Amino acid sequence: MPRRHLHVQGAAEAPLRAALSALRTSLDVPPDFPADVLAEAERAAKAPRLPDYDATGIELFTIDPPTSTDLDQAMHLERRAGGGYRVYYAIADVAAFVTPGGALDAEVHRRVTTLYFPDEKTPLHPAVLSEGAASLLPDGARPALLWCVDLDADGATTATDVRRALVRSRAKLDYEGVQKQIDAGTAPESLALLRDIGTLREQQEVARGGISLNVPEQEIVEHDHRYDLTYRAPLAADGWNAQISLLTGIAGAELMLAYGTGILRTLPSAPDGAVARLRRSAKALGIDWPHHVPYAAVVRSLDPREPNHAAFLQECTTLLRGAGYTVFTGHTPPELAVHAAVAAPYTHCTAPLRRLVDRYAGELCLAAVAGQDPPDWVTAALGELPQEMARGTSRANTVERECVDIVEAALLKDRVGELFEATVVDVKEQQPSVGTVHLSDPAVVARVEGGGPLPLGERLRVRLTQADPGSAKVLFTPA
Repeated sequence: MPRRHLHVQGAAEAPLRAALSALRTSLDVPPDFPADVLAEAERAAKAPRLPDYDATGIELFTIDPPTSTDLDQAMHLERRAGGGYRVYYAIADVAAFVTPGGALDAEVHRRVTTLYFPDEKTPLHPAVLSEGAASLLPDGARPALLWCVDLDADGATTATDVRRALVRSRAKLDYEGVQKQIDAGTAPESLALLRDIGTLREQQEVARGGISLNVPEQEIVEHDHRYDLTYRAPLAADGWNAQISLLTGIAGAELMLAYGTGILRTLPSAPDGAVARLRRSAKALGIDWPHHVPYAAVVRSLDPREPNHAAFLQECTTLLRGAGYTVFTGHTPPELAVHAAVAAPYTHCTAPLRRLVDRYAGELCLAAVAGQDPPDWVTAALGELPQEMARGTSRANTVERECVDIVEAALLKDRVGELFEATVVDVKEQQPSVGTVHLSDPAVVARVEGGGPLPLGERLRVRLTQADPGSAKVLFTPA
C-alpha cells in the first residue's frame, strides 16, 4: 500500500492528467487485462472453490474509504466470557478464485501489486473479482480466511486460529461514520470494542518499541485554475482499524516461525544518516526534537491536523526504506526476522486483493495451524517471491515518487520566478552545490542546485526556476 496518499479533488486540468497518463505509459503500466485473463476471472467469479465451514452467522463489518469496493478485510469483535477479547478477522480468499499456473495467476505475478495514482488505480486483479466476487461486500456470502485471535485483558495475544470459511459481511462502514458512532456512544458493541481493542494494541505497540505512522492523505485541490495542497488527518478510528491488521500480521508471523516455514516482512533499523536527515527535516518544519528524545516519542507527540506535523509525518516514511521480504524454511529462522517499525516479527497476509504475497502467506498460515504441508504451488513459488515483491514494490515506489513530483509541479507551475523560504535538508557529497530543500510553505521537498556549497541544515532563500507537470520537475536555485 502506498506510504504517501495522494489524490486529485475536482476536475483537474488537462496538463496534470496528461502527465499522469504519460507516467503510466513510461512505466509500462498495463492499461487493461488481457482477454484470456478476463475470461478466466469471469469463470472463477461464477464458480469459486467454496469451503465446508459455514461462518456466515458471525456478524462481520468492513471499514474502508466510502468509495472503496475492493474490500480485503471484515471483522467482528467481542468480549470473552472469561475476560479479554476475541477478534474475528476475515480476509478475502483470493486462492478460491485464482488457479495456480493459469492465465490469471501469471498476470497477477506480472503486476504484483495494485498501483495507486492520484486520479485512478491499476488493480492487481480484474474488477469482477477484486470489486465483486472476491471482495467482502455486504451483498452475500464470500469465501474467506477467517482468523480468530484471542486477547487477554491487556490486549496481548493468547491464542490464534485461521481456517477457510464461508462468511458474510453485514455492513460497509467508513472511517468518519465509525468515529462518529463511537464518539456518540451509539455504536453497537462489536464496533464500540474497536476503540477498546485498538487502544490496548496501541499500548502493546508502545511497550514493545514499535511505531505506527499515521500518515495524512494529501489532496491537490483545484481553485480557479490554481492548485492548493491540503492534508486529511487520519482519525483515531483509522489507527484502531490498522491495529487489527497489525495484530493479524504479527500473529501470522508467529505461526510461521513456530511452523518453520514462512515469508516475513522485515525492516532493519534505520541507519544514522537517515535519522540525521530526518532531524534536519524536523528543524525545517519547526518540529521540536531534542537530542535525548527517541524518534518514536517524537512521532507520537505529533498532531497530523497541523500542516507542519503532517508534512513531517510524510518525511518519516523515508525510514521505511530497506524493507523487504524474507523467506525461511527448515525450521531455521532468518537472521533478520523483525520489522523495525513493528518491533516484532511480521508478515503481510491481510490484503490479498491488492498484494501478491498475501495469498501465499495466508496459505502458509493455514498449513501451520493444520500441521500440514503447504500446497505445492506455494512451495514452488516461495523462493522467487521476495524478488517478485521487490520488483513490484519498486515500481509502486516509483509511481508514488513520480506522482509526488508531478503533483508538486502542478501546485507550483504558476509560481516560477518566486522566492521561497526553505531549509537545506540534504547535500550531495560529491556535488555540494546540489541538494534538497524543504519549503516552509507549501510543504514541498525538491531539488536545489547552483551557486557554491549548500549550507546543510540551515535556512536558505530559494527561487523556483522550473515546475511543469508535463515535462519538468520542480527545481530551485539559491536566491
